[in-house]
Amino acid sequence: MRVVLSGGGTGGHVYPALAVAAALKQELSEKGPLELLYIGVRGRMDDHLMTDEIVPFRAVRAGALRGRSPWGFIQGVSNLLLGTMEARKYLKKFRPHVVFATGGYASVPVAVAARIGRRPLLVYLPDIHPGWAVRLIARLATRIAVTSDASLPYLPKGKTSVTGYPVRRGFLGAARDEAQRHLGLDPSLKTLLVSGGSLGAHSINRLVAENLPGLATLCQLVHVSGAADLDWLTRVHDELPEELRSRHHLYPYLHEEMPWAMAAADLALSRAGASTLGELPALGLPAVLVPGPFSDQEANARYLSERGAALTLTNSHVSGAVPLLKELLNDDERLKTMSQAARTLARPDAASRIAGLLIEMAR
Repeated sequence: MRVVLSGGGTGGHVYPALAVAAALKQELSEKGPLELLYIGVRGRMDDHLMTDEIVPFRAVRAGALRGRSPWGFIQGVSNLLLGTMEARKYLKKFRPHVVFATGGYASVPVAVAARIGRRPLLVYLPDIHPGWAVRLIARLATRIAVTSDASLPYLPKGKTSVTGYPVRRGFLGAARDEAQRHLGLDPSLKTLLVSGGSLGAHSINRLVAENLPGLATLCQLVHVSGAADLDWLTRVHDELPEELRSRHHLYPYLHEEMPWAMAAADLALSRAGASTLGELPALGLPAVLVPGPFSDQEANARYLSERGAALTLTNSHVSGAVPLLKELLNDDERLKTMSQAARTLARPDAASRIAGLLIEMAR
């Protein structure tokens, strides 16, 4: 079975593709060989991750169309047309039985090429609210899968299924005590996970830096900063008193270790990218969410907050996160209630369900 994967270049789009690829390998292990090809944009996150996962990667041109100047829009359309021609070339050579697209502008030329080449196309919406790319390629899709039934009003009813967010296997088996040992954490201390998503979040990093001595007195931090802010945050880390420095664990990015970080944590301070909809529930991790300036993150945060799994602050009110974090870290009962609420949203079979749809479509 030959499958083409494509996504938008951020963790929330790439990781579902990896999770489904792993589920396909498991489902087809005794039924025949599986060949994978990932088509994306050069230099983005998926380029690096596919190399690490040993999945062949092919680059196409693509560009955003919304919110750009007239000249930028023309460039975006040009890249879309050229990228579609490039994607058609790859599809003709690879001859996939089915194409799996997880949204983002990088998946648009691949979806268009799949439609032109009459290849079955499964579109997956990782967020609650579809962006322009998913709304566009949903019209071309054979089938659509979504994380939550909250997305159903935005998409065609006849071909849309609720599967949940497919998380990597590491999130389904990570144990707290093992995670703490793996990351060198003190099991006697509360643990706060700080993450701005795969690209980092400057406002969250600045807030933590300004309040780091107080936070490190209260708990230990696993701080995933993103590469852009690493240098100056390292200097802030080095200026901490020696007894507090060992409580601040600073990383530019976590890939394989992210399930450990979430399993070890009591609470997260995070953006609200698509991955939060799957990874936080999988481990029952309560969160204070600060959505980025994108409507999809606001909808994701609202979904988790309305169900009791998280609390949401706007980017303009991020300073209010510190007293809220302190309040929550000192309230075990509230953390437990939020954790239980998060776990009710978990769908551990999501990856296998989407893999099943792909196998069915390929047949």
